[in-house]
Amino acid sequence: MPLIPLLPIFHRFNRQFFDGLLVKGTKPLVSVRWSDGRLRNTAGFYRHSKRLGGQKVCEIVLSSPVLENLPESAVESTLCHEMIHAWIDLVLKVPEGHGPNFFARMKTINSSQNRFQVTVRHKYPVPIKLPKWWAICPSCGLKSPYKRRVKGVACRHCCETFHGGKWHASCVLHFEPLRYEH
Repeated sequence: MPLIPLLPIFHRFNRQFFDGLLVKGTKPLVSVRWSDGRLRNTAGFYRHSKRLGGQKVCEIVLSSPVLENLPESAVESTLCHEMIHAWIDLVLKVPEGHGPNFFARMKTINSSQNRFQVTVRHKYPVPIKLPKWWAICPSCGLKSPYKRRVKGVACRHCCETFHGGKWHASCVLHFEPLRYEH
């Protein structure tokens, strides 16, 4: 399924489930967009931050790689989930993740329609990302697979055993590419 425009769905859900409170005049309080293709481990997210000058910036980003081949109900469920987060932040002004306000609104939305169900965790197929690196401890030789190189990370076992649980430079892992046999 090609990516569908999100703003019409946002406005419909805003009227239907959020009493129109996520829009001021005709302008949404939160921007809504598809990811640029790099968001691959989750279906979407809501975030807010402050720009230089203190202006609050809020956005909902949905994952094009995760959602593009799923039914429209998956897009709607994910968008609605993120809109609940925006509503809690912007309307209720409560610092909450998946707490009582989230569950109450989710229950209300799910009981009011049967097109999709909002859930806390999705079960959409997410591409598996294989590790690319071996992280090797220079002290004990322990090898652990890592998806990316991490600067300054040390072997927990050696730090706890030989250095009283404190980070020590002698335990900093070095990375080697992990080779897969074809």
